[in-house]
Amino acid sequence: MSGLKPRILIVEDETAVVTLLRYNLEHEGFEVDAVSDGEEALVAVEENPPDLVLLDWMLPQLSGIEVCRQLRRRPGTKQLPIIMLTARGEEADTVRGLDAGADDYVPKPFSPAELTARVHALLRRARPALSEESLTVADIRMDLAGHRVRRGEREVKLGPTEYRLLRHFMEHPGRVFSREQLLDAVWGRDVYVELRTVDVHIRRLRKALNDEGGADLIRTVRSAGYALEPPAG
Repeated sequence: MSGLKPRILIVEDETAVVTLLRYNLEHEGFEVDAVSDGEEALVAVEENPPDLVLLDWMLPQLSGIEVCRQLRRRPGTKQLPIIMLTARGEEADTVRGLDAGADDYVPKPFSPAELTARVHALLRRARPALSEESLTVADIRMDLAGHRVRRGEREVKLGPTEYRLLRHFMEHPGRVFSREQLLDAVWGRDVYVELRTVDVHIRRLRKALNDEGGADLIRTVRSAGYALEPPAG
């Protein structure tokens, strides 16, 4: 289930700060990636969008403020939760960071406990599914506590991988994921799995969901990947 952990991208060029953040966030159950400059950050977000970004203000190549502005201009990351980290503590700097599109602002030195609490709070607002006991998309309902799935009145029997795939889709309805992104999210980045394995499990998931003739809610996007979308109207 590790692939379903919320993933945090740390953008910070101070190794000691990255080590501190990584330790505390992983202890809280998050998956953590880190890059050390602004240009790397934009590439990392484009290739594998995280659930939240911890973004330092002062960075090599491209400042945190500019990274934030560029992410806010992109349709795919317009709503991406961003917390700015900086040694700048003046009110004018705080306003500048928030005006650039940051959701929250934490001056250094910071309390790791306070920072992780802010991460949890921001993620709950951005992705309510993380704090829910069930997920619902169209007529599909997933009971997270009971590990059961129903479509309408029918119980849907799923294998562990199909369950994780469906959960990932239901946490991000309408969003298109490439095969590579699904491998990272569902299987984990430390596991080697061939891309065509994703197609096999998508077919199994479709068959289980549509066994009694329901509308196919899994959309195949040519050359892009897959999405779970409720029927129009």
